Amino acid sequence: MAHTDPGGRVDETAASMLEALFTQSPVGLHLLDTDLRVVRVNTATPLMHGMPLDDLKGRPARDVYDIVERGDVEELLREVLETGVPLLQHVVQMHVRGDPPQDRHFEVSALRLESPRRQVLGLAVTAIDVTERERARARTQVLDAVRRHVGRTLDPAVTGEELVAAVVPAFADVAVVEVVDAVIRGDDPPLAPLPTGTPMMRTAFRSTHPRPPQAHPVGDVRRLPAPTPFTQALTDLGPRVIELHPTAPWLSVDPPRAEAILSSGAHSLLVVPLALRDAALGIVSLYRTGHSPHFDEGDREFAVELAAHTALCIDNARRYTREHTVAATVQRQLLPRHPETHPSLETAYLSVTGADPGAWYDTIVLSSARTALVVGKVSGSGLNAAATMGQLRTVVRSLAAFDLAPDELLARLHGTAGQLAAERAHLPLGDPLRREALTADCVYAVHDPLTGRCAMAAAGHLAPLVVRPDRTVTVPSTPAGPRLGTTEGAPFAAVDVEVPDGSVLVFTSDPLLTSYLAESSGPLPSTADYQDRLLQDLCDALVYALPAGLGAGDAAVIVARTRSFPPDRFAAWPLDPDPAAVAVARRRTRGQLAAWGVDDETASDTQLIVSELVTNAVRYGSPPIELRLIHDRTLTCEVRDAGSAAPHLRHAATADEGGRGLFITAQLAQAWGTRFTAPGKTIWAELALTDATGPYDTR
Repeated sequence: MAHTDPGGRVDETAASMLEALFTQSPVGLHLLDTDLRVVRVNTATPLMHGMPLDDLKGRPARDVYDIVERGDVEELLREVLETGVPLLQHVVQMHVRGDPPQDRHFEVSALRLESPRRQVLGLAVTAIDVTERERARARTQVLDAVRRHVGRTLDPAVTGEELVAAVVPAFADVAVVEVVDAVIRGDDPPLAPLPTGTPMMRTAFRSTHPRPPQAHPVGDVRRLPAPTPFTQALTDLGPRVIELHPTAPWLSVDPPRAEAILSSGAHSLLVVPLALRDAALGIVSLYRTGHSPHFDEGDREFAVELAAHTALCIDNARRYTREHTVAATVQRQLLPRHPETHPSLETAYLSVTGADPGAWYDTIVLSSARTALVVGKVSGSGLNAAATMGQLRTVVRSLAAFDLAPDELLARLHGTAGQLAAERAHLPLGDPLRREALTADCVYAVHDPLTGRCAMAAAGHLAPLVVRPDRTVTVPSTPAGPRLGTTEGAPFAAVDVEVPDGSVLVFTSDPLLTSYLAESSGPLPSTADYQDRLLQDLCDALVYALPAGLGAGDAAVIVARTRSFPPDRFAAWPLDPDPAAVAVARRRTRGQLAAWGVDDETASDTQLIVSELVTNAVRYGSPPIELRLIHDRTLTCEVRDAGSAAPHLRHAATADEGGRGLFITAQLAQAWGTRFTAPGKTIWAELALTDATGPYDTR
């Protein structure tokens, strides 16, 4: 082709440049006519098998690259011919013949050629094979997806599902993840080489085929037959690229897997172990089928990077599973197995799955037929939260034995939690527990069936619910005290709530769950048969009514139903502040115990205790004085007076004439104590009933 300047002379520079482009340029250059047939190509153009350059003239452009599937390439070129708008650096994917055929990427630019008279002559097309560049870009995108999506949950099985979702179809056509079964349960992974016969669980499978063949279903636990590329990779922790052929000898070792591989049409296999610190956690198997390119060395190195990230995520999930299992075990051991149920207060626990190891519940039997209900939640997670929960629960039980009012008990519990928080703050700097603040929420309530009332106090944002017999749901206006363990010094306040016979009390460690249950459209008002159905059935009905995503699995929940105390099992008499009141008290006690059928020995001990307690009240207390007898699971004697001075047990000398009253009481009673109330105090003593079990004998 001759190139001339405006004067008609041959432009040697332009001609030389054009000749260099067609003979020396590394970029594929093509001149096409208006029918997209080849006019000229340069030597950088990949040719048909052994065909000379001159033989390409007049052939369709698709034959230059031996394209099987043209896709939209010709449409793009025709659009440039028609509009004259250049096509610049457009990346297209074309299926090219070869052995084997493969998909390749080309960066195509096309310019329309026109004569000086604006006649369209054809196209000048450049094409650069950018397959490796596009593969590297695709790998980067896959790696970014794996880093963003794999490991979002602390579940080893879900981690495998996240991996196969990220690599199929972007990097492989089929992906399988198998993890050592012991790792799924949270145990330490075995060191390589993986012992023969180690159980493996298939945790994830994904394929581009609509009905992919599987050797084994997801969730199946089995031992890998050996020797295969999979067992070899778990032996030396090295990745392997395998060209798949029906005659490969290792396929006969594992027939189900061989059948699935051959049925899928897979031609290339990349096996990568999931390894961390010389330990084998599992294995990832990647397959390519159909027209996908075979795995190469770059793919193998890239898969190792994917497997390293996945192995780290699985190990993190394993560690969490182990800690969660230990924490759940500790929690189960620290929590009561069965609620302390009183005939006047039925109680039941909703299932606690261990998802929140810092949550706890408790029911505590108190004197005078009363019952304490406790629900709390410690901040944090894992074993440390469970251990702190156990400490606080023990403290609550110890303080409850002193018959403290709810607000006073929480104040002392707050002090103990503050000491634990201070100890944590002084841990070594490298201890991660030092950076976790110790705080807790707690609600403590005491139900008294003799008065039909419930006194309660709260630390933090927890509050109980009261469902009255008419199904009205109320949240007692319990003033929220400071969270346990904080530096706040605000006082705690108690509230006294009436709970009629048949009322239901609900305590939860999750404020969100409490708020939902308190709604007028929630499950509490709509649950039928509050007074008649079994309490556990009532608990189940509440759980079934909760919406998805708001279950009680992460919360500690107590449901309690009140019953009236039998009036014939309770007696009270006012006494004069006079020494003669002692004889009156003994006489009335003797008569009441006879009416209840109490055995003679217990009756005699009770009369002696009453004599000593009434004597102390007359001598050292203040009027009014009252004697109460409660025939419950035990026999309780109470003497009330308005004095604030608390008696204390002392050991009288041999020559002393007095000072033995409380000593005698302590020897005869199985328990005794002092309870302070608004007008004064109550001294109580409990005696075991030997010939009867109380008013609720079910023998």
